[in-house]
Amino acid sequence: MQNNVLILDFGSQYTQLIARRVRELNIYCEIHPYHKVPENLDPFKAVILSGSPFSVRAEDAPHPDLSRIKGHKPLLGVCYGAQYLAHFHGGEVKPSDIREYGRANLTTILDNDGLFAGIPEDTQVWMSHSDTIAELPEGAVRLASTNDVANAAYRVEGEETYAIQFHPEVYHTTHGRQLLENFLVEIAKIEPSWTPAAFAESTVQELKDKIGDGKVVLGLSGGVDSTVAAVLLNRAIGENLYCIFVNNGLLRKNEFQSVLEQYKGMGLNVKGVDASARFLKALEGESDPEAKRKAIGRVFIEVFDDEAHLVENVDWLGQGTIYPDVIESVSVNGPSVTIKSHHNVGGLPDFMKLKVVEPLRMLFKDEVRRVGAQLGIDKELLGRHPFPGPGLAIRILGDITEEKVRILQEVDAIFIDGLKKWDLYNKVWQAGAILLPIQSVGVMGDERTYERVVALRAVESTDGMTADWVNLPYEFLQETSNHIINRVKGVNRVVYDISSKPPATIEWE
Repeated sequence: MQNNVLILDFGSQYTQLIARRVRELNIYCEIHPYHKVPENLDPFKAVILSGSPFSVRAEDAPHPDLSRIKGHKPLLGVCYGAQYLAHFHGGEVKPSDIREYGRANLTTILDNDGLFAGIPEDTQVWMSHSDTIAELPEGAVRLASTNDVANAAYRVEGEETYAIQFHPEVYHTTHGRQLLENFLVEIAKIEPSWTPAAFAESTVQELKDKIGDGKVVLGLSGGVDSTVAAVLLNRAIGENLYCIFVNNGLLRKNEFQSVLEQYKGMGLNVKGVDASARFLKALEGESDPEAKRKAIGRVFIEVFDDEAHLVENVDWLGQGTIYPDVIESVSVNGPSVTIKSHHNVGGLPDFMKLKVVEPLRMLFKDEVRRVGAQLGIDKELLGRHPFPGPGLAIRILGDITEEKVRILQEVDAIFIDGLKKWDLYNKVWQAGAILLPIQSVGVMGDERTYERVVALRAVESTDGMTADWVNLPYEFLQETSNHIINRVKGVNRVVYDISSKPPATIEWE
């Protein structure tokens, strides 16, 4: 891949959106923390600087070395990136008299031939900043203004360096896609060749070259990511791929059998391993979410190690890691607070002696689905909602017992089946039920009850980086609640989660 775009991340909540918009133009891009500029910049044909929660005037502001980039490659600074290019190259950045957040309109566009080609004056843009560029950097020419921001966009003469104070990646910027296309295709001369077909073809060849005659064990989950990874590996190495589907006792109701049935006819070598008792034992008395994840990850690896030893001369462990997992596991500002660990990201314990192969580690979820469709995978399987690696363990708040798992499996089945029955399943990105560690008073018949509470969660998203709750019909929620309370012994109250991400996460743990 020689038509790559490098996105330097300064910690903005929108950085992943920049990557998604670039990918939507069929152009490949990668996100790197600002302080880890790749040594080899040859594959990158353009660079984008992201926004940031920092002020360029702060002592601890991100301060990358752009000496190999500015003036050498097409460069676009977005928000903080624009202020950075001004502040450190002879311009001046000051606190804004008016903090500008949200919608604004470009009142003046002074250049309709380059970055703003095809973009009309008065177009809506999205602002998110408390500083403003008071003076442009040396050699810069103003390109656009709003009512409140004189220097909403500029370019540096003699260079392919551009800067904008607004966010083109946000949907509220109505011509954001056009601006990015102008910069990447017209100015940087990048060919839009990043397609599912091209990815599948190049990845299969890369896997052949990388693995050779080696053997790979891969953990299947029945979900989209591991299935697409398996089909790619199968195309590359055929019978040298050994797929293992582990029942950790925390799957959805009847999922172990149904998933194994689903894989029949796909040409994959799949072995089912029921290790549910082993996982549940490891989770006994454990309530801390991170400890539960680590216990499940540890046992998962132990089970895999046992199974891998049954395959002679196995060299590789295949994983369905995708880009959001990778991004969330890399901190922009060095060591930071762990939001949650991903047991499918990072190294393996030394005792496994296996190399890791991750065919999907640079794809977003919707891109994985498009590649899967290109590979001919069944639409129903590709349309499955994401399901967390630790399974229902992180949807049972508090300690795990076999009885709690049974209750949640029943509740989850009613919820998911109901979404399908009401033709809502494909309108939701992810849905699930959460068993809360509280009990509430209720009345059933003439008797007082003191039983469990479950929360239902359904969100809209494209890749899980951000999400919003789904406004499900009241009639559906009413029917679902009645079915759960009447049919699942031990539950007497159902609530619906209306929190978005951020600030909440999709899963409760």
